[in-house]
Amino acid sequence: MTGNGQAPPAVVIATAGHVDHGKSTLVRALTGTEPDRWDEERRRGLTIDLGFASMTLDDGVTVAFVDVPGHRRFVANMLAGVGPVPAALFVVAADDGWMPQSQEHLEALAALGVDRGILVITRSDLMDPDLALAEARDALDGTPLAGIPAVAVSAMTGAGMDGLRSAITDLAGGLTRPDPDADVRLWVDRSFTIGGAGTVVTGTLGDGTLRVGDTLTVGAHGQRVTLRGLQSLGRDTRSVTGTVRVALNARGVAVDEVPRGTALLTPGRWRETSVVDVCLEPGPGTPKPVRLPEHMTVHVGSASTPVRVRMLADSPFARLTLDVPQPLRVGDRLILRDPGTHRIPAGAAVLDPSPPPLTRRGAARRRAETLAGLPDGPDAGSELRRRGWARADDLRAWGVPVSEGAGRGGWLIDDAVADALAARLVTFVHEEDRRDPLEPGVPAEAARHALALPDAHLVDAVLARPAASALRSTAGRITLAGAAGGLPEAVRAAADELRGRLHRNPFVAPTAGELDDLGLGRRQLAACAREGLLAEVGPGVWLTPGAPEKAASALRELPAPFTPSQARARLGTSRRVMMPLLELLARRGLTRRVGDDGHEVV
Repeated sequence: MTGNGQAPPAVVIATAGHVDHGKSTLVRALTGTEPDRWDEERRRGLTIDLGFASMTLDDGVTVAFVDVPGHRRFVANMLAGVGPVPAALFVVAADDGWMPQSQEHLEALAALGVDRGILVITRSDLMDPDLALAEARDALDGTPLAGIPAVAVSAMTGAGMDGLRSAITDLAGGLTRPDPDADVRLWVDRSFTIGGAGTVVTGTLGDGTLRVGDTLTVGAHGQRVTLRGLQSLGRDTRSVTGTVRVALNARGVAVDEVPRGTALLTPGRWRETSVVDVCLEPGPGTPKPVRLPEHMTVHVGSASTPVRVRMLADSPFARLTLDVPQPLRVGDRLILRDPGTHRIPAGAAVLDPSPPPLTRRGAARRRAETLAGLPDGPDAGSELRRRGWARADDLRAWGVPVSEGAGRGGWLIDDAVADALAARLVTFVHEEDRRDPLEPGVPAEAARHALALPDAHLVDAVLARPAASALRSTAGRITLAGAAGGLPEAVRAAADELRGRLHRNPFVAPTAGELDDLGLGRRQLAACAREGLLAEVGPGVWLTPGAPEKAASALRELPAPFTPSQARARLGTSRRVMMPLLELLARRGLTRRVGDDGHEVV
C-alpha cells in the first residue's frame, strides 16, 4: 500500500432498506462492482456484512457506497456502516413496499440526524412504483428525510438509472464539505491482515486529513500506530481528506487489537468518557415525550456498547452510562436501540461529555434546567459559566472551540467566577492577617486550597482580576498591597529595645537567653526581619539590617590582609558573631579571602 498523490474528491453514501429490496443489485448497476464480499453472501443472495463500491461522476467526484445488510439479524452490522455516513440511498422495492427493516433503517437514519438522501424505488419493471412511493413518502413524513428526491428504477432493464445518476450528482454537490483540519476520529469497520503488509483497517473518514507517516492512537489512551500506507477507493494515495472511504496499513498494532468499533484518533486531542448527558430525539412512531427503558444499547460510529439510561426528570434530557468508554464530543449523534424489541426508539445528541455527578436531592431536575439553557452549539463561554474553570485541552477534546494558547498555563476560568474568587481571596488574606499578624499574607498554595482550585495557574488568573487589586503576589506569597505590617505592640517594643542596644554596640549580638527575655522567639524574629527591623547574619546571630555595610566600612581601616582576630577586636565583638559575619561579607562581595586565614575589604 504505497503510492503518490492526493485522493480525488469524494463523498460517501450508505444504502438503507429492507432485506432483498435490491440494494446490492443497485450498487452493482451503478458501479460495476460486486459489493457483497463473502461467498456466503453471494450464495444466500443477501448482504451479511458491509460491502463497499464506488463510481465516478461526470464532474470527477467519486461516490463511495457503503452497502449495508437489510436482514434484521444483521442490523448491528448495518448500524456500523451508516454511523459515519452523511447521506443515504433509501431503497424500497416496488413489488414489496414498505417493510419492517425499512422502518428500522429509517429509525437509525433519523436517530443519526441524516437529512440528505435519495428515495429509490427499485424493481419498477415488476410493478407500478407509485404505491410503494406513496407508502415510503408517508413513512418518511415527519423525519429528517421527509421530502428527499425520489427516483424509480429497474437495475435489470436500466430504466431510471440515468435519472438516479443525475440525482446522485445533485446530492453529492450539496453535501457539506468536512473540515480538513479537524482532529481525526476514524471508526474501524473492518480489520484484516495482508501478507507482507501486516494489519489493515478500513473505515469512513468524516473530518480531518490522513497522511502516510501520521501517528494515531488506538482509543484516547491506547498504543500508537503509524500509517505505513493509505488506500482510498482501491487506489494508493499519500493523503486523504474526509469524507472518504479509506484503508490504512497500520504499523505497531495487531489485527485483533483493532476490531470493529475501535476508534483511531489524533493523539492527545480526545477524551474517552463513560458518562454523557444527551438530548433525546424520538424516532418515527415513538410517543413524545420519549421515555426509555433503563437498559439499552448505544451505537456510535461503528461501535456499540450496553448503556444505562437515567431520565433527567420530566424532560427530553437523559444521562447515559456506557459500559465501554467512547471518545465523544459535544454534538455527536448516538443511536439508542432496545435490545429486547430491537427497535430504535430514539436518537441522542451529546450535550456534555463530562457532566457533574448527580448526588443531591433534586439534582436531576436542576441538571435538566441547565441543559435546557445550553446554546445550540458548543461555546467556550457557556462551558466556563457552567463549569467555572476547565483545561483548554479538555474543552477542545470535548468539541468546544478554544484558540491555541488561550488561558494561563493551559487553564481557562470564567470572568464572573474569577471575580467572586478574587473577593473571597481578599477576605481570606485579611482574616489570616488578623489571625496571625506575625506573618502577613498567605502562601499561594494555601490560597489555592482555600479557593478549591485545581491548579496554581488559576490562582494567577484570579489575582489578575480587578477585584484582586488589593493583593500582591511575591515569591510564592500573597499579601495585601501596601501592607505596613501587623507586628503586635509587644513585639515591636522588644524589637525597638534591641535595636537601641545595637545602635550603641552594633556588633554585639544578643544571646539566645537575652532574646528569650525580650520575648523574641523564631517567629517573632522572622516577622521583625520581614519588617526590615532586624537581620539574621548567621544561625541565631541577629543584628540590624545595615550591620554588614557598617562592618565593611570599619574593617577597611585595618591593614590588609587582616585576620579574624584583628577584625573581632576592631568591631568589638565575639567569635560567635565574627565568623558568620565574615562569611556574609564574603558572600555579598564586600570582602574576599587572602591566603589561608587573611581577609581584605574589596
